[in-house]
Amino acid sequence: MYILTIIGNGLIVMIVRTSHKLHTPMHFFLSNLSFLEIWYTTTVPKMLKTFVEVETKICVYCCLIQAFFHFFMGSTEFFILAVMSFDHYLAICKLLLYATIMTSRVCLQLSIGAWFGGFMAILFQIILVFQLPTYDSNIINYFCGDIGLILKIAFTDTCLIELLGFLAAITAILSSLMFTMVSYIYIISTIVRIPSATGCQKVFSTCASQLTVVLILYRAVMFMYLRPSVHSSFSLCKVVSVLNTVFTPLLNSFIYTIRNKKVKAAFWNAVSKQMGFLKPGCFSLVEKNPSC
Repeated sequence: MYILTIIGNGLIVMIVRTSHKLHTPMHFFLSNLSFLEIWYTTTVPKMLKTFVEVETKICVYCCLIQAFFHFFMGSTEFFILAVMSFDHYLAICKLLLYATIMTSRVCLQLSIGAWFGGFMAILFQIILVFQLPTYDSNIINYFCGDIGLILKIAFTDTCLIELLGFLAAITAILSSLMFTMVSYIYIISTIVRIPSATGCQKVFSTCASQLTVVLILYRAVMFMYLRPSVHSSFSLCKVVSVLNTVFTPLLNSFIYTIRNKKVKAAFWNAVSKQMGFLKPGCFSLVEKNPSC
């Protein structure tokens, strides 16, 4: 699954970068998400290593760096999905103004803002964690570095760090969720007013893939972090966290590839040109161009 995740998301980044037909805001943000998913799974190699070792060890600073990148990529993903929902909102609800608003400069600014927001959401907390003087224990019952579990074994007061983590979670998770939900409320209200059933289906299929990803991601996150602790099982939360780290990035690449006709066309066009089956630019135009 890890290898398929790297290959699938890597192909999306490569196809969007090399195909001029995919140089659109939607596919630009999609390539950002795929690039993020590749790095989000960086905890998997260490987890795979634990399967073949009797005793698993990791240095303290390596553990903290792993925790930083895990939460940095996770927070950034929320912001990128919020930006993608805003892009879909403009494309569907403000179609006449879309080209004017969503310029290349605006796309770049939104992308940088999403990555910067994810970075700042975890930066101050991880700086304070690095300065913790000592630990009660050296055992973490988890598959990767987790700040919450690191704080539990810290031999000092961690109230400030926990408060920063709570504020970061509110900012990254709830704010992006509210923004995404509001965008899709406007999108759905616009779709139901389309008189043509074919047009309605076509518009809905455009944003259905991202809506699927949003539902899967937020459902897992809310299960892990928003359930009352008295009703939650730590072992079950670990299973959900592993699935969210390993399975969701793999699923995202398949969802966006299978449901996106332009990405599929660009992929098979590139494969065909490499293998010499079709002339360049002839894919999906066979019926209109007999020479293909």
